[in-house]
Amino acid sequence: MAENSNLRKLTEAAICAALATVLSLIKIEMPLGGSITLFSMVPIILFSFRHGVLWGTGAALVYSVINMLLGLGVMAYIPSPGGIALCILFDYIIAFTLLGIAGAAKMIPAKPVIQLEIGTFAVCLLRFACHVFVGAVVWYSITKAGQWNDYVNNFGMWTYSIIYNLQYMFPETVMAMAIAPALTRLAFPEKKR
Repeated sequence: MAENSNLRKLTEAAICAALATVLSLIKIEMPLGGSITLFSMVPIILFSFRHGVLWGTGAALVYSVINMLLGLGVMAYIPSPGGIALCILFDYIIAFTLLGIAGAAKMIPAKPVIQLEIGTFAVCLLRFACHVFVGAVVWYSITKAGQWNDYVNNFGMWTYSIIYNLQYMFPETVMAMAIAPALTRLAFPEKKR
């Protein structure tokens, strides 16, 4: 019976990673770079609430690798191997794998919808922090040297990175949190409303 349960979770993890990938391809490109996707984080967050942090992190890791492979073209702009490694780790692997820990918010003594909102906000904030770090440490000097964005010269690296990443992470977070109440039944199938 446990084998069936694990096979079912594995199948659901694959479906959620695939759905997250497809939703990440439906996007609005932002003027400074980056993009707002159509609820792409939600399947992974939902899966983490349904099956826990261990399974959620596994599904999120698969999603992060797929996302990284789809974004490899961006790496051509990074001149150093160290910068590429930081970008792979913090823009993709760590940033998107952190989505899988959203289910840890189930330990908070609150109503399920509040737990879902807190978990969603927390992982979005952690993802944002990863992107801000790599934006300041790797992308700032590349953008400034390449004159890709004239405004870059007016800001320090951390301010630039915060502004750049807020332009898409803020709407992504708001969208994910806005849909959370509608998904509470799916996230907590074991609880009665």
